[in-house]
Amino acid sequence: MVELDAASNRGVDDARDLRERAMYAASAEGRHKVYIVDEAHMLTREAWNALLKILEEPPSRVVFVFATTEPQKIAQSAAPILSRLQRFDFRRIGPHAIVDRLRQVVAAEGLAADDDALRLIAKSADGGMRDGLSILDQVVSFGAGPVTADRVREVLGLISDDVYGELLRVVAERDSAGVFPLVERLVDGGADLGEFVSGAGEVLRAVLMANLGGKPEGFTEAMQTLIERYRSPLPAPDVVRLLAVLTELEPQLRASGNARLGVELLVLRWAMMARTVELQAVIEALGKGEGGRGKGEEKRNPGPAGVLRDVHSDAAQTLPASRFPLPVPPEKGPLTLERVKALWPRIVEDARREKPMLGALLPAVEPSAIEGTTVAVRVLDPVHAEGLERQRESLAQLIGRYVPEPVRIKLEGAASGERSAPRPGRLTQDGVRAERLEALRARDPGLDAAVDALDLELLE
Repeated sequence: MVELDAASNRGVDDARDLRERAMYAASAEGRHKVYIVDEAHMLTREAWNALLKILEEPPSRVVFVFATTEPQKIAQSAAPILSRLQRFDFRRIGPHAIVDRLRQVVAAEGLAADDDALRLIAKSADGGMRDGLSILDQVVSFGAGPVTADRVREVLGLISDDVYGELLRVVAERDSAGVFPLVERLVDGGADLGEFVSGAGEVLRAVLMANLGGKPEGFTEAMQTLIERYRSPLPAPDVVRLLAVLTELEPQLRASGNARLGVELLVLRWAMMARTVELQAVIEALGKGEGGRGKGEEKRNPGPAGVLRDVHSDAAQTLPASRFPLPVPPEKGPLTLERVKALWPRIVEDARREKPMLGALLPAVEPSAIEGTTVAVRVLDPVHAEGLERQRESLAQLIGRYVPEPVRIKLEGAASGERSAPRPGRLTQDGVRAERLEALRARDPGLDAAVDALDLELLE
């Protein structure tokens, strides 16, 4: 067997020398001559051309093995060669197989090693058995006595489990003030902040897997205990959002010139991120908070569970009725155009507080006339005409608070012909958002009630 390093012998002359030596078959019967060319992607196009003929018609019992980690480079520089070869792709070795092999080596050498230490070595090897054995040899030569997880971390510069445990605590308890001491501890210990971010992503992924019924592997027993402890305080929807933020910011962190600031901002966003609440739980809590008025509706299936976020506070799971105080009864008076115009700002404010979608549309409306018990309103922006048409009854109820008898609403300037040609320049972001929110709420009465009563923001 002959091994050739193509990184150092990559030219056409080297390939010709190899070709001349390979022309002679093995001298002994039943034996083979094997030429192993390592880093084969480093060979030049001319070197490949020099080998082409002998690869097409190799002598008997002569075998060529070309090893490479970048086969695409061979395809670019020597595409005809590939048709003369058989390709075998080797997969990475799993961590369990690496741990088992490391145990055999440790036993054969008469050494002692903790299982947690072998797991850390296998994880750092990243699927390479040779790398795992090299790391084991490095750790063994570092000190005397059994190979422990702490020694492996010290040699490889890995982050300790208690640091990730502190990270989980800061995020779960939303302890924003604890972010800076945590990063300070990493910096003082000389830790690689990029390694910390990657490890944090793996830990959060393990928490997510545990929440979804999986069993995270490759972690130490201490880390497994931490994952189990924080599985409930960090439910799956929250962890998904945390990982989404990490995916968004990780490229910027790696390219940033101030790694410490980037890591602090990432962990602060995690710690300050609002928690998710299942829509079904909100509706049930709403029914309890209203003194049982919603009991008849609790059995109704509200459809697929959505996610709502309380933008004002960290609402508890139970929502007491005292949180929804009854409004002060408004004064009632005659229905006149002047009075409606005078009350219009208050009506708009009522709508923004109780009917956010209608409140977003009313700035584009003004009262124009009174016809008996009918209030005519002029739509200043035809883009909002369709939404106002659907909110007509809600607007009538708001105006009806201030008059002794029910009223009807008549829209002016909302003809179909006018709506078909809206002026693009008047389209606003608030209007588009209001239209979308109104459509979502119209499809689910339970969602409409929850948004109005709890003042929630819908995350699309």
